[in-house]
Amino acid sequence: MARNHIDGQWLDSATRTDSLSPASGKSLGTYADGGAEEATAAVDAARRTFDTTDWAHDRQRRARVLREMADALESHRDEVITSLATENGKILAEAAFEVDLAIPKLRYYAGLALSDLGGSAEVAPDLYSFSLRQPMGVAAIIVPWNAPVVLAIRGFAPALAAGCTVAMKMPGQTGLTNGLLLELMTSAPSLPPGVLNSFTESGNTGAPVLVGDPRVNVISYTGSTVVGRQIMRDAAANLTPVSLELGGKTPMVVFDDADLDAVAPVLAKGITTFAGQFCMAGSRILAQRGIAPRLRERVVDLLRAVRVGPGDDPASDMGPMIDKANVARVDRLVESALAYATPLVRGGVPTDPHLADGAYHLPTLLEVEGTDNDLVQKEVFGPVGTFEVFDDEDDAVARANATEYGLAASVWSRDVDRPLRVARRIDAGTVWTNTWGLVNDQFEEGGFKHSGTGRLNGLRALAEFQEIKHLMQPVGRR
Repeated sequence: MARNHIDGQWLDSATRTDSLSPASGKSLGTYADGGAEEATAAVDAARRTFDTTDWAHDRQRRARVLREMADALESHRDEVITSLATENGKILAEAAFEVDLAIPKLRYYAGLALSDLGGSAEVAPDLYSFSLRQPMGVAAIIVPWNAPVVLAIRGFAPALAAGCTVAMKMPGQTGLTNGLLLELMTSAPSLPPGVLNSFTESGNTGAPVLVGDPRVNVISYTGSTVVGRQIMRDAAANLTPVSLELGGKTPMVVFDDADLDAVAPVLAKGITTFAGQFCMAGSRILAQRGIAPRLRERVVDLLRAVRVGPGDDPASDMGPMIDKANVARVDRLVESALAYATPLVRGGVPTDPHLADGAYHLPTLLEVEGTDNDLVQKEVFGPVGTFEVFDDEDDAVARANATEYGLAASVWSRDVDRPLRVARRIDAGTVWTNTWGLVNDQFEEGGFKHSGTGRLNGLRALAEFQEIKHLMQPVGRR
């Protein structure tokens, strides 16, 4: 059974919950299902540890802990990949992609723990100013289920590097993987008790405690825009700073001069990766009119050929969604969209009896003309894409910017100047040229508009968990 880890101890909860396989619906094991009590205990431990130990002031130890965590995860890489594929449903290659993103992230922040610097200047004769960066205190980290390993680490690694202590809520849908990850992270020999506290919750009583507790100094949340707005409202009562990475509707803008042999497979993967349960999913294909017929045909053929099956089956191209409730939600949205959209690939719930017990939804592609409809405006969070045709650059940019989201976009063209010219006009935190889905530890990631506030990755991620203190000191003359 997977348990919670608080104040250096492994703790059970009053409720134990089965973790169900999204591929079969069968129980994979049980986990301690926490809530308000565990959240309060996690904040208690984090607050006491921050206030009474030298964690915030010991850069060498913080760097050592993060390196030890990276070593532990690397040595158990295959075990974590298998757990992700089995419990979360993503195929083995995608689970490996997630874990392999997480390991260097820990090492990157180990380096930043040692290299973070302030500044100083003689601002007037014999008058000196200094700026010091110091940890905010207790960081509350709220992690989603679609990529629990890398998104947990993306949250707590910069927090620990900055000198904060952590109270973290992990998602109930991946309770067993959470437990395995925490076993590895807390096995770091140099980690003091109370620095990294984590509980798993299937309900919603613990997360509000983290957001509303005045002893929490900063909140980092990854998830839906709806919940992000609620967190910001609730955090306002204590003026608690928040860092939010929220929903997305990534436009994949394909111009007439694009290399269709290169772009078509990526567009198909943009829809099917993580079964579309990805904030940067390439859920909108924008094709320039000249190549639209050829591109449409190629993507349709690729989506129809996708082999759907269990995530831990090497033959699967796409795994199940997280549960059947989400399958039903997505299929209802698709069905209602048929009133205004043309089905290119209907997808939907498979008829194969071998898949009947799983949470499967076949890839779907619908063509739409306008942008003022639910299919374009709402984050589907499933393997569903739209196909839209545009005329010129202005039309492409207008369509790309037509939603409230601004997390990511992709521009495809063999022109030297066009990708940068278009990327500058698209309101998105990340814009790829002739590729999609690449993430770099050294450069910031986050959203424009309703896709979030703040940034993770890069130097900015450390700043999300720091205060800047200005010190002034006159020097008397002898």
